[in-house]
Amino acid sequence: MAQELSEEEIFEEAKKRVKAKRDFFRHLGAYLVVNTVLIIIWFLSGDAGRQTYGPGDWTGGKWFLWPLCIWGAFVLLNFLQVFVFKTSVGGEKRAIEKEIERIKKE
Repeated sequence: MAQELSEEEIFEEAKKRVKAKRDFFRHLGAYLVVNTVLIIIWFLSGDAGRQTYGPGDWTGGKWFLWPLCIWGAFVLLNFLQVFVFKTSVGGEKRAIEKEIERIKKE
């Protein structure tokens, strides 16, 4: 039932994975550059020395933590998608073959 991958399918899968990794590192680079600039702006604006925040402000006046944390969550999800939960052509093929067999048995 399970078929071996052809050379072309292996090449296409490798190409897809390399593109996903390259896109992740671009995303990570943009995240690091933008958030570094935000931290520098926060520091140079004089907010670093002031404590003008209320009791409910979890950031302690460090407003740059909002984009840092929210965007950081998306970077983490992107990392998991690219490096942990990889889907492959072979896996997709096997899943399709299983569904075909289930449909035939109905």
